[in-house]
Amino acid sequence: MLYKIAHHSDTGLVEKSNYISRDLSWLNFNYRVLNQSKNTKRSIYDRLKFIAIATSNLDEFFMIRIGSLYNYIDYKKDRLDYSGMDSYSFRKKLLGNVQAFYAESNNYLNSELTPLFKENGFRIINLSDLNKSELNQILEYYQRIIHPMLTPMLLDSYHTFPVLLNKVLIFGITTYIMEDGKETKRVSFVQIPINLGRYYQIKRDNEILFLPIEEIIRWQIHTLFRNIEIESVTLFRIIRNGDFMVADTDDADTDFLSEIKKKINTRKTGRVVRLDIEAKATDWLLQVLKDRWDIDEYNIIKTEGLLDLTSLWQIIKNPEFKNFLYSAPAPVSPLSFTGASDIFDYLKNNDVFLHHPYNNMELFVNLLEEAATDPYVLAIKITIYRLANDSRIATALYKAAENGKHVSVLFEVTARFDEENNIQQAQRLQKAGCFVIYGLGSVKTHSKLCLIIRKDPSKETITRYVHLSSGNYNEVTSKLYTDISLLTTDETYANDVSEFFNVITGHSLPENYKNLIAAPQNMRKKLIELVKQEVENHKNGLPSGIVIKVNSLQDLGFIDALYLASNAGVQIKLIVRGICCLRPQRIGVSENITVRSIVGEYLEHARLLYFHNNGNPKVFGGSADAMVRSFDRRIESIFLLTNDKLKQEAINILDYNLKDDVNSYEMTENGDYFKVETLIPFDLHAEFYKVTSEIVKNAHLF
Repeated sequence: MLYKIAHHSDTGLVEKSNYISRDLSWLNFNYRVLNQSKNTKRSIYDRLKFIAIATSNLDEFFMIRIGSLYNYIDYKKDRLDYSGMDSYSFRKKLLGNVQAFYAESNNYLNSELTPLFKENGFRIINLSDLNKSELNQILEYYQRIIHPMLTPMLLDSYHTFPVLLNKVLIFGITTYIMEDGKETKRVSFVQIPINLGRYYQIKRDNEILFLPIEEIIRWQIHTLFRNIEIESVTLFRIIRNGDFMVADTDDADTDFLSEIKKKINTRKTGRVVRLDIEAKATDWLLQVLKDRWDIDEYNIIKTEGLLDLTSLWQIIKNPEFKNFLYSAPAPVSPLSFTGASDIFDYLKNNDVFLHHPYNNMELFVNLLEEAATDPYVLAIKITIYRLANDSRIATALYKAAENGKHVSVLFEVTARFDEENNIQQAQRLQKAGCFVIYGLGSVKTHSKLCLIIRKDPSKETITRYVHLSSGNYNEVTSKLYTDISLLTTDETYANDVSEFFNVITGHSLPENYKNLIAAPQNMRKKLIELVKQEVENHKNGLPSGIVIKVNSLQDLGFIDALYLASNAGVQIKLIVRGICCLRPQRIGVSENITVRSIVGEYLEHARLLYFHNNGNPKVFGGSADAMVRSFDRRIESIFLLTNDKLKQEAINILDYNLKDDVNSYEMTENGDYFKVETLIPFDLHAEFYKVTSEIVKNAHLF
């Protein structure tokens, strides 16, 4: 079965181009997320979870990608999509496809999942489903809690249009009043308080009833408009442009943080790019909103049923249902770690390869916590992009600084939607005595590296402990995202990482790293050179092949290099979770390239790049995707795996990704995807818990 976007218009340009639109490709990815809710083997709660995730994804897509598109449109700047379409044509196509996505997700929820609620012990109800006693209970809740929090905001010649908040449910109430002897129509707005739960819960026998709070307010809305004739009460929600670019600045850190805080606030008042509204909305109200926000039918999502399906999280996370949600198996011990009472001594002689969440993050977190109190540890340096809210890593760094160790932390405060948390954590560390760098202006630091410098207790020597990772230093997401990391004391890695930190904190410009490839210096160039080497090997009759696993593939220079390699006869296997702008299997362009996407219980986040290299594979892991922003606008790194046993572990990860037929979708030449299915299922998210040394030893890709 094919999972594809509903083509809206201008399909000629889209199909002729050798590249697939980044935004249309992303929308197709979100269809694959939505498709997880259609898996009848999952519980109803897990199926609702994927609808909530797909909805949240799309909100962020509008805030950033559609917001970026409107930056061009509103300022009348030209932009051509990869398909060759200009901003105005592409807007219509993209938003038309988005509306088709919304129709499918809402229809599936209403027609397929909602009928299953009752048999699973809950329902989303209306007021008409309540008995008299329950109605009295609801009325008392409204009068005591809700009513005092509501503020009607009138729009007329005496009142300016109020600032309505982003992603908040709002009622638009149209009323009639007598003015100069004739009826005049007015509109008022009532924002639903964001600090109240979306649903009022009622336990009835063996069933939990969830009553949307907007229905309580709609029922009692007349209490806010006494002696006024109400024509209509319509629920809506807006999404505002949240895309902003941080300008280069040489100002002091405090000025930089101030600028970031201002730009975060613009998300609350930025340009409206989407209006979700009840299908019964009157034409008059719609016209008022369209005129105010300069939007048209393409920006408007008319909805039957619930608005904002992210609210399903309140149901999914209800304690009554926790035993029915997917529960991951217990993590297993890394193959390269046999256990040790002293992790510092163990790492002096052994490298450790970690594959999360199958191996948990505790080994690294424990190392950092020990380093914070170990009297022989002299310094800790780390890059941070996203932290858990209650972060043990931040606490360890805080303790290390308090204990007099030199602690250098590069906090990327512009990590999207984590800016406020990062600023707070960074300022806390700075107060503890850490040397904190608040990002590097317009170039984001996305690399994940840590360096611990320790004096040997028995002699006057120094050992440097290095951690290189594809994932964030976040204990929560390490249980949900698949990532890889390396713990080592190898001096070559230590020299590279030390030099890397010197680049970040000072003005060092290294000529060459030994085991790292860095951006924005030369990552694109180095990767293209590795691709070209495979072409040379193939032309000379030597074994060749490329396997790449990334989140996104969008950089045209790198795509063109892969196209040339394909035309030369090199076999290329790509595993791209999300955006893929490369067309596989196009005659004369990419006949030797296959693309698959893995979307399942865990979010695939690891980046691995394999180059066959005439039977002596070069395998890299790291945090960089094959994107323009990764190569040109981010401080990134990927690291070469030099330990043969650990290299085989990485090869086995790629092998399992190519074997999987439970979570995998194959991409077709026109950008659609079909679900991979075989008679004997192989679920990589289950099989990685069973990996043995013998399996790893026999793993191969070509």
